[in-house]
Amino acid sequence: MKFFKLIIVAFSVAFAALPARAEELKTENVILITLDGVRWEEVFRGVDKKFFDQKDYNAYHKTHEAFKETYNQGSAEKNRAAVFPFLWSTVATKGQLYGNRDKGSAVSVTNPYHFSYPGYNEILTGLPDPRVDSNDKVLNPNVNVLEWLNKQKGFEGREAAFGSWDVFPYILNEARSGVPVNAGFEEMTGMGDNEKVAFLNELQKEVPSPWDTVRLDAFTFGFAFEYLKEKAPRLLYISLGETDDFAHEGFYDQYVLAAHRADDFIGRIWSWVQSDPRYKDKTTLIVTTDHGRGAALENWKHHGRFHYTDKDGADKVSDFPGDGAIWMAVIGPDTPAGGEMQNTEEVYQKQIAATAAKFLGLTYEDSHPDMDAGAPIDSMFK
Repeated sequence: MKFFKLIIVAFSVAFAALPARAEELKTENVILITLDGVRWEEVFRGVDKKFFDQKDYNAYHKTHEAFKETYNQGSAEKNRAAVFPFLWSTVATKGQLYGNRDKGSAVSVTNPYHFSYPGYNEILTGLPDPRVDSNDKVLNPNVNVLEWLNKQKGFEGREAAFGSWDVFPYILNEARSGVPVNAGFEEMTGMGDNEKVAFLNELQKEVPSPWDTVRLDAFTFGFAFEYLKEKAPRLLYISLGETDDFAHEGFYDQYVLAAHRADDFIGRIWSWVQSDPRYKDKTTLIVTTDHGRGAALENWKHHGRFHYTDKDGADKVSDFPGDGAIWMAVIGPDTPAGGEMQNTEEVYQKQIAATAAKFLGLTYEDSHPDMDAGAPIDSMFK
């Protein structure tokens, strides 16, 4: 009997030493959403009042007085809730928000460029790769987390991506990865007789976009939402882009209004998720951005670091201070309700891919042993 007792004790000790198993997590699905170029300042402070009295600056586009009345509520807490009601009514009470540098919570990019393709590469691959140094339509050499997940047992064919920017098929290397990507002005196909998708396909042809490479976010949201309801992916990525393009044009009000619409889209997705038995109480939502923007009035429109040679032949770097500061939000069954995180260790953009994989019970960072892939953000887990 002593021999059998020793075996039982040894087995118990060995079992206790095993790492946490996937079934200990409740998350079975992850939805990752990015809002292009949205500053942490608006997320945590609301509208920036230094724009209110600009006379010779194109900060407003037809909505000056109405904009001020709606979004200047008298305090940072009220102002941010006016812009992002879902983040501050739901995520702030049931999830976590990172990136308020006023309260000791810093989130940063680690790629050296601080613009979109390098930022999305860092988010989706976990690798701040210096080779990814432009926004050109070049196929990404790095394997992203959707592509990697598509090769894991039980996840085959359960990933999809939707983006407003037409470079995403290259960022995600759609042809190599086998992950369906709908981006730019592409029609949505493969949805059978879905009437909403057919309507959006026709409407997209008829409604002009202000930009040559970015469609309006309503189409990206509409296609992604219908795909979510019909195909039930386990990892869905959605990138909304209007915020960055309006900001580059200098229309502060349209930038904020686009962020407000994006918050509404996210809230509608979460409300549906919590009503569908395939997703309810087993889905984690992560929201973040690809880069920040300049912090000052004169450079808030811009972001990015560019090396150049001046007239004397010297190497110079042009940058916009503040554009490496970003933010994150997370809500789901495995995340403690920490609300607005304060005085926390700095977290990084490169950790998002591994964090999404960990919610799904998998270890992603080990898939890139030859490169410095980010580790999961442990504070997002109970």
